[in-house]
Amino acid sequence: MPAEIHELEPPLWHRAASFLLAVAFLAGVFTFAFSTVGYHWNWRSVWVYRALFLQGWLVTVVLSAIALVASCLIGVALALLRRTPFLPLRYLSRICVEIIRGTPLLVQLLIFFYVVATAFGIENRYVVGVLTLSVFSGAYISEVIRSGIESIGQSQLDSARAIGLTTVQTYRYVIFPQVIRQILPPLAGQFASLIKDSSLLSIVSIGEFAFNAQNVSSYTYSNFESYIPLAVGYLLLTLPISLWTQSLERRNRFET
Repeated sequence: MPAEIHELEPPLWHRAASFLLAVAFLAGVFTFAFSTVGYHWNWRSVWVYRALFLQGWLVTVVLSAIALVASCLIGVALALLRRTPFLPLRYLSRICVEIIRGTPLLVQLLIFFYVVATAFGIENRYVVGVLTLSVFSGAYISEVIRSGIESIGQSQLDSARAIGLTTVQTYRYVIFPQVIRQILPPLAGQFASLIKDSSLLSIVSIGEFAFNAQNVSSYTYSNFESYIPLAVGYLLLTLPISLWTQSLERRNRFET
């Protein structure tokens, strides 16, 4: 089957030419737009703060990496709790997911940092920021995982029980291998959103990428020169995730 799919793909030179054509079109559109408004670029003033950009980007990388792992663990836990026969835990997880998904991350950051963290004596703003971001993204990931689990036919679960598999074995050998293939696209989108949502951590004065870009913009009054590197920096983080998940999709694709 993979050989047949490969034969249907256009030649490499055709794909490369089409890609370059698309890039040239987008570059032309933005070049025309900026030339129309007569914007005068001032990259020299921003270049002085290149170390500040790099420092903020590295902080974003570390915070996002920790939040990605933590949000996946939280998402799996909430998804499994939504299916537990113990009703109090099921309703608790459902209420938490609906509240988190139904309220802005900005509000959650302010409440967690200035109220919840203060009540529990947590003073490290980085810890609070990562936890809040992880819980926020974990609520969305839990719904992605839950929908994937519930897409598995009941006949497969009955067959697993019939051959003597425990609940843990059923999830390990029957459910999760199929769920992973189905949830990769929305999961990749959620990972990319998590990285971009980390820019809101600047609200609680965390010195990440967006926070430093805002400072450079206020220092130099060069808004576009400050925020275009910000966009490129986030693209360098989100694009590999998208390409990686697409590779996993092709690797795990099977004939139905």
